[in-house]
Amino acid sequence: MAGGSGATVTDDGIADTLAAMGPRLRTAREQRGATLTGVSRATGISLSTLSRIETGRRKPTLEVLLQLAKAYDISLDELAGTAPVAAAGPRTPMPQRPGDDKTVLPLTRYVGGLHAHKHVLPAVDAPPARPRQVSHDGYEWLCVLYGRLWLALGEQDLVLSAGDVAEFDTRTAHGVANAGPGGPVEYLIMFGPQGERLRPRTPPAPGRAR
Repeated sequence: MAGGSGATVTDDGIADTLAAMGPRLRTAREQRGATLTGVSRATGISLSTLSRIETGRRKPTLEVLLQLAKAYDISLDELAGTAPVAAAGPRTPMPQRPGDDKTVLPLTRYVGGLHAHKHVLPAVDAPPARPRQVSHDGYEWLCVLYGRLWLALGEQDLVLSAGDVAEFDTRTAHGVANAGPGGPVEYLIMFGPQGERLRPRTPPAPGRAR
């Protein structure tokens, strides 16, 4: 009985760890300013495999994880979320341009469906360059909690403030940056890797229904 219970817990733990790998790999890649195409060329891993792993549609093999950990200069413990806080905390990302050294806090840990993250962009001392843009399958909902966020969406340039919300198909080239001096920016992202969208279900106010 005890042995069977232990196996179940272990299996669940492995599933949770693998489920969190995709968002962590995506975050590690974005922090380094790398594109899926660039990583594919550097590692020899196919573009479709990388995309499916990041969106939770495929579980990464150990060989793939080792290649990506080396490419991103990150340990397997950090990818698995088992690194000690003292060891993982001071690690500094390698941004390619101002605004890429963001902090990302995953809020969900499962394969498929909507993923939620909290992002924090550090304060900047000078006006940033136009955000680097990426595109991929999926749909994204973004809400600014604090500060001013520059969202470059295709040919559009939007400056969002606290309380502002943006929704967009992530096949449209997009990128974000701190909109300028004045402090950090905090925002929430909900991302549907297969194109899932939020569905408002608020009931009508009493007395308003007809």
